[in-house]
Amino acid sequence: MKNELVVVTGAGGFIGGSLVADLRRQGFQKIRAVDIKPFEEWYQHFDDVENLSLDLNLKANCETAAQGACQIFNLAANMGGMGFIERNKALCMLSVLINTHMLQAALKLGIQRYFYSSSACVYNGQKQTHFDSPALKEEDAYPALSEDGYGWEKLFSERMCRHFREDYGLCTRVARFHNVYGPHGTWDGGREKAPAALCRKVIAAKLSGQHEIEVWGTGEQARSYMYVDDVVKGIQLIAASSILEPINLGSAELVSVDQLVDLIEEIAGIKLTRRYNLTAPRGVNGRNSDNTRIKQYLDWEPGIPLRVGLAKTYAWIYEQYVAREKRLQAAH
Repeated sequence: MKNELVVVTGAGGFIGGSLVADLRRQGFQKIRAVDIKPFEEWYQHFDDVENLSLDLNLKANCETAAQGACQIFNLAANMGGMGFIERNKALCMLSVLINTHMLQAALKLGIQRYFYSSSACVYNGQKQTHFDSPALKEEDAYPALSEDGYGWEKLFSERMCRHFREDYGLCTRVARFHNVYGPHGTWDGGREKAPAALCRKVIAAKLSGQHEIEVWGTGEQARSYMYVDDVVKGIQLIAASSILEPINLGSAELVSVDQLVDLIEEIAGIKLTRRYNLTAPRGVNGRNSDNTRIKQYLDWEPGIPLRVGLAKTYAWIYEQYVAREKRLQAAH
């Protein structure tokens, strides 16, 4: 498909921008990158790509985005870290308009393949009450008790993809992303996820000399974190596969928030006093990816070690943080 038009929605975001960068690296000649944000706010922007700033909540804009395409990677959504998700449930659920209108456009315009980015937030919350909860299998999404707001929208949109495939013959593929981190993403402002937020906090503590850090929750909450290069590879493998059902796309390397802080402190060469904010959003107690099925289908799973990915992420955020501080000082 390197000579066919490929569309990436949410391309101004962290994962979408990284996917566009990888498609360019592979030699794809026709890429259309679409995001609601103004171009200057995109995390990665490439002049040799057709870049469109469009609100994909609107049906007409979805048809504009899909026109002439062979394949669509739909990564557009209203989302962020746990703080954003818990405080913006209605906004997260409105993302249903994006996927619904993109599916309709794909069907109308004869798109050959349609990839939808779902989330591990679809999983039943009662299976995630313990810090050492078992890794989540794909069937654990039912009986449904998803993350309120964001998770319910993702689960509904998964089923929309399924029914467009079953009823209309549209070739749809769905991956459930577990936590993704890496460079070229949100690291401040309220939408950042735990690895980026903790990197920023450690950097701030180191540069200020105030050697303490606020940790949301007890520090025992456990997650797996997937480096962005793994998710970009997984997206393309799943999109090209024969996998019909939604499938986990995540690392199986489970760590607690405290262990995550330990790793970042080690990278930064510093030890900090931890203050635990028990009133802050914390999400479920334990969530990990069971990769049995993806290994069976693809003979592959995300495998970049957390320590390796965090070192790259920390270095990038450090550069961004220092550059921002210099700009602020110059402005004053």
